[in-house]
Amino acid sequence: QGQLVESGGGSVQAGGSLRLSCAASGYTISRRCMAWFRQAPGNEREGVAFSDTNGSTSVTDSVQGRFTISRDNAKKTLYLQMNSLKPEDTAVYYCAAGRLYDDCIHHTSAYTIWGRGTQVTVSS
Repeated sequence: QGQLVESGGGSVQAGGSLRLSCAASGYTISRRCMAWFRQAPGNEREGVAFSDTNGSTSVTDSVQGRFTISRDNAKKTLYLQMNSLKPEDTAVYYCAAGRLYDDCIHHTSAYTIWGRGTQVTVSS
């Protein structure tokens, strides 16, 4: 079974930036939808950004214009650039990989490989 390892989380003030990375091992990501989810205390895990195998990307409305997802298939790494961070962005951020050749579905049930998460804390 492959693994995903996130890095780049931390504590920043509102308006700051962070760049998350997710390194895959044991399999290729080029043929999988890759995604970032987040979960704040007391909340359900929600999809933040999605990167499809055809190069298309999407982000949830609450981070539109602030977050950008990208991938480097050769390095087997997924990224999430987060700018203009807000306190409500505080959460544990998880990287996830979908099933081979599956469409990018914006629900946790579509993802079979998960990282352990990285904490992002934004103070006001």
